[in-house]
Formats: sequence, structure tokens, C-alpha cells
Amino acid sequence: MSRVIRAALFQTAWTGDKESMIQVHEQAVRDAAAQGAQVLCFQELFYGPYFCQVQDKAFYDYAERIPEGPTVQRFQSLARALGIVLVLPMYEEEQPGVLYNTAAVIDADGSYLGKYRKTHIPQVQGFWEKFYFRPGNSGWPVFDTAVGRIGVYICYDRHFPEGWRALGLEGAEIVFNPSATSRGLSKYLWQLEQPAAAAANEYFVGAINRVGVEDLGDNDFYGTTYFVDPEAQYVGEVASDKETELVVRDLDMAKLREVRDRWQFYRDRTPGAYGPLTAP
Repeated sequence: MSRVIRAALFQTAWTGDKESMIQVHEQAVRDAAAQGAQVLCFQELFYGPYFCQVQDKAFYDYAERIPEGPTVQRFQSLARALGIVLVLPMYEEEQPGVLYNTAAVIDADGSYLGKYRKTHIPQVQGFWEKFYFRPGNSGWPVFDTAVGRIGVYICYDRHFPEGWRALGLEGAEIVFNPSATSRGLSKYLWQLEQPAAAAANEYFVGAINRVGVEDLGDNDFYGTTYFVDPEAQYVGEVASDKETELVVRDLDMAKLREVRDRWQFYRDRTPGAYGPLTAP
């Protein structure tokens, strides 16, 4: 019997302050639940601007403890009330001076399942992330949720195939890739990498990008959020490249078995030959 998951992604523009940004996302959760969505993922660093366009220690104040901080607890209550799984990409403070780009995963009963910390950290013009984040040390966890097994890979991570494969080996059925990526830099990769990862690893991918130009720089975030299936096909339409949009799609999990029965990538791997790939 086919299992269909109604999944959602939310792209939006910076509102100008943290509290109003959180309120916009709370409304997105309510709207997604009203449409029958069972799981929803937000964009990278969802409650703030993409402050990595500049290097300013004032933005360290956006970091919170996970799960003890107020934002996770606030969305735990909302998840519990609406019965929806939430993926919350946030700025995490483990302790003063130890900061990560992190996604917290909340189950449909409001319980905190764990976190993924972004592994690959860029340091290029307009994306000064090493100023703000340590490389993640969480590995690539897959979370058993009310809708199935989900993983998270954050923004710049998507350029590295190893983590995609690790999530597949751990049994991920859907991998969410919350991002902040700008027009003119990576658009061609945005259209290639997540569909290729979905096909190579035989799972669904939800790719989320923010929209608009913020007052910290000239990065023009181009949205075009989408779901892609294990055959690298878009599930429904791609979102707007300029406007706030809630994307809700039905994902037929029968597609996973169909594709894996056709292409035995996991059977035919030869990990004993891959040693040189991990050499520094």
C-alpha cells in the first residue's frame, strides 16, 4: 500500500526584526497544517536576516541554546497543538563563543528529536560564515518522526556529495536542504545539485531558499524552493523567485522502493575502494 506524506517548505523575505519574523513563520505553520501538511521545513537561519553578508559580532546575539532556548520551545508548543513535524534552521549557541549553524527537529507531538549542525562552512564574499559558525560535529543524523525518516543538509553542504550519501545510508526518506543562496552565484547549481542528489541517493529532497535583498548587502536571494523525487523530477511547480510562498506537496513514498528496485546503487557500492576519498 502506498504511503503519501504531505510535506511543506516555506520561503520568505526578512521582515526587519526577529519577533515579526518568528510570527510570520508561526503563521506559516498554521497555514501548512490547515492544508493538511504533516511536516514543514523553514529556510536557513529562519528568524533572522542572512547576517553572514557582513562580519559583525553584534549578530552573535541571534544565537540561542537548542533545545532550551525560547524559539525551540515556542515551536514545540505549536507543533504539539497542530500535530505537525517541524524542521527549524537556527543559530545555535552551545556555550559562549561556541556557535553553530543548526537545524532542530521537532516531532508532531512537540517532542525534541535532535539537531543537525552544518558541516561545511564557507568563507567567501557575501558569505562570511566562518566568522559566525564552527564546523558541525553532529555527523549526519536521520530522525524517526511521525511521518518517517528525515534528514537535514544545510545550504553550502549541498556541494559535497558525501553527506548526501551518509543520509541515504542511514535510511533517510526525505532530506531537507534549507538555504540562503543568491542570484548570479549559484542559480545553475541550485537547479542541478539537489535533483542529482535525490537521484543518486534515491530519496526525496526539499530545497528551500529565502527571497529578496536585505539591508546588509546586495545578495539577491532567489527563492525557487521545490521538492524533487528520487527520479530527479520536480514534485509540482517550483516556487516564485521573488515572493514569499508556502509550498505544499504530496510525496508518494512508494517511489522510493520503485526506484531502488530498478537501480541497486546501495547494493553495488564498493566502500572498500573508497579509502583515498577520506585522505586529507
